[in-house]
Amino acid sequence: MATPLSPQPGTPMSPFRTVAVVGLGTMGTGIAEVLAKAGREVIGIDISEARTARALAALEAATDRAVARGRLTAQERADALARVRTATDLGAAADADLVIEVAPESYEIKQQIFGELDGIVRPETIIATGTNALSVTRLAAGSARPERVLGLHFFNPAPAMRLVEVVSSVLTAPQAVAAVTDFAIELGKEPVAVGDRPGFVADGLLFGYLNQAAAMYEAKYASREDIDAAMRLGCGLPMGPLALLDLIGVDTARTVLEAMYAESRDRLHAPAPILKQLSEAGLTGRKSGRGFYTYEAPGSATVVPDATSPAGDGAPAAGRTVRSVGVAGSGTMASGIAEVFAKAGYDVVLAARSEEKAQTAKARIGKSLARSVDKGRLTAEAAAQVLDRITPAGSYDAFADVDLAVEAVAEDLEVKRQLFGTLDKVCKPGAVLATTTSSLPVVACARATSRPQDVIGMHFFNPAPAMKLVEVVRTVLTADDVHATVREVCGRIRKHAVDCTDRAGFIVNALLFPYLNNAIKMVEEHYATLDDIDAAMKLGGGYPMGPFELLDVVGLDVSLAIEKVLHREFRDPGLAPAPLLEHLVAAGCLGRKTGRGFREYARR
Repeated sequence: MATPLSPQPGTPMSPFRTVAVVGLGTMGTGIAEVLAKAGREVIGIDISEARTARALAALEAATDRAVARGRLTAQERADALARVRTATDLGAAADADLVIEVAPESYEIKQQIFGELDGIVRPETIIATGTNALSVTRLAAGSARPERVLGLHFFNPAPAMRLVEVVSSVLTAPQAVAAVTDFAIELGKEPVAVGDRPGFVADGLLFGYLNQAAAMYEAKYASREDIDAAMRLGCGLPMGPLALLDLIGVDTARTVLEAMYAESRDRLHAPAPILKQLSEAGLTGRKSGRGFYTYEAPGSATVVPDATSPAGDGAPAAGRTVRSVGVAGSGTMASGIAEVFAKAGYDVVLAARSEEKAQTAKARIGKSLARSVDKGRLTAEAAAQVLDRITPAGSYDAFADVDLAVEAVAEDLEVKRQLFGTLDKVCKPGAVLATTTSSLPVVACARATSRPQDVIGMHFFNPAPAMKLVEVVRTVLTADDVHATVREVCGRIRKHAVDCTDRAGFIVNALLFPYLNNAIKMVEEHYATLDDIDAAMKLGGGYPMGPFELLDVVGLDVSLAIEKVLHREFRDPGLAPAPLLEHLVAAGCLGRKTGRGFREYARR
């Protein structure tokens, strides 16, 4: 007789024909929908008829939307709904080949469910927990069938998210893992095999990042709107971290982080105090109608203004007039910034250490504009006008009449300080002096001049013509009208400006690089593979690139330099660069630019 651990040869479908889902909240209902649409008989179990009725209503609404969008036929919808039955007693799971538990994140609740299931389900039935914060091993150890207990972590919303983490403990039978992995593939999911530790892969990386964003907001370093906009526009993420915390649930995030900290003792996982404050006040995010943001109603996704919303009225502070812009540098970033300003109608002086380098940089802009013409984004006439606004120069003396000077030279503090000393001498009084540094102290550049009040950070993102974000970085010495000037200029060049003060990493890099560093540590610890981690973050977190893809694009040497700056500034042991990153840089494996980083690339 076949069991879920030994299917008959040639069986077209895994032996998990009947699946019980225990807990019909948002996640449980979503899993039930996935199962029913995949042809499984589903037994949905919750503690009251009101909850099961609510789940059925949600299933009917979700499948109705699927029909309206052409993803299901009316007959397929009817068949799927007919495969779902509900109950309020765990005894209904007696016929299940697989039980998926999605109860609240509490050992007491889950262990009670597991204990009852031991006396109900057949010996061959596999029990999977949907936890993302609790120990699968601890839950398995309390079961009479530990070899058949594992984790099956879906992501929300379960019907849309392709990632499923299959979590094994030291007690789990390999056949059970294989059977559930095959089942996940049959459901149209992409399973990633991980070991048992809080957060697993995706949440293990995600929640540390979310926690740091909460701490950044709590410290009043930047507004919630600017933090969220910075990560969406600077990293291409589908949601900002604070909006995502509200969607996940502030209380849920706090629970996950508590579990992660209990294991790692890494301060980066210690829940930010604001998470406790919001949780205990009942401000748990969208589900309560208020968290980091305020919502139209509990459960609504519509944000409404509240006491901390940015004021939309009042005249902006007066800035200085900017008609001409000087861009210092000859690399990709300098060329991109010069192109951005010229497209916005500014006269641009593009200065480098030699006339030849400046001409090369202008030629690079010409090629970029030609590509835009080829793609229909610019007319040939408009491209020619943009290029005509750019004057290459082999000396910074050409900045004598510019109203705004933007340096985009090497990310080396001494190089930048020397350049600002030069700009101080050649630029006219009242000119705004801006640095594009991504990690160095802006005030150090300011102190290299006799006019630190005129110095500010304008951190563009690469490629500058495409990326919408600019981090506007004020030092303690920056004048109000200089800040107002740069904000106004950002609007004219069609960039989204976010304000932050002068500390390492500003917003984006301060949140991004610890996440990248933690991904490297996962590989060092042999917890998961590069491919599984990249897949987990793209499929489970909606990231445009996995962390190792991104590290190889950014450059491992650049990444290491930023990690060192963050570690030096914040003195947190958790921010120390991963040894593997240092070893690869020492070996000259810097990413795509050298043909090898975390992965190998074909030489061009």
